[in-house]
Amino acid sequence: MSDNKSIAGVFIIESLQLNDEEKGLYEGKIISSILQLNKVPSKYYYIRTAKEFREVLKQFDKLNYRYLHISCHGDGQSLSLTLDGFNYTELGKILEPYLHDKRLFISACSSVNKKIALAVIPASQCYSLIGPQNDIEFRDAAIIWASFYHLMFKQNASIMVREHLVNNIQKVVNTFGQPMNYFSRSRTQTVSSKMIEVQDTRPLITESEMIK
Repeated sequence: MSDNKSIAGVFIIESLQLNDEEKGLYEGKIISSILQLNKVPSKYYYIRTAKEFREVLKQFDKLNYRYLHISCHGDGQSLSLTLDGFNYTELGKILEPYLHDKRLFISACSSVNKKIALAVIPASQCYSLIGPQNDIEFRDAAIIWASFYHLMFKQNASIMVREHLVNNIQKVVNTFGQPMNYFSRSRTQTVSSKMIEVQDTRPLITESEMIK
């Protein structure tokens, strides 16, 4: 598909462990609801197998959304679905046809590292990969991603640019104390990285400013 016809929407694929399903920990569904409240184009699919994952990616391609969000479990070496899983090399091959000039967001424990970036970005030519550095609780992930997308689309509903991405990731990192990793495709077609840590920032309103 041609890039000029792509839609600034978020396509969410979620897969949980069976015990997480029983607890109703559907982070991706919550994010999708927040996006809909903000009138942001979004599509949500819940899957359990690698076969379903491949089929749903065809829908992502058909809709031609710019942003793919994957919510699942991870361990720093692979991503896990309810009944299946794949290592980073396998994931890179699966995603390769679908991410050219698009952005990938992964919400999975300790999984957004240089290994996955090297497996996905050069082959697919996606613009960037963003996700948590460390393990993350469902409750934290849901509010962090909802806040991030809210800030991004409020600032610019039609496009995500690097400056806005880094600034808004930094805001949610500072607010919630969850470090994030940002990997991007460079002009030389290599993978560049940025670790976004919690910063000590000046309060928005100081005591002297509050007392008039």
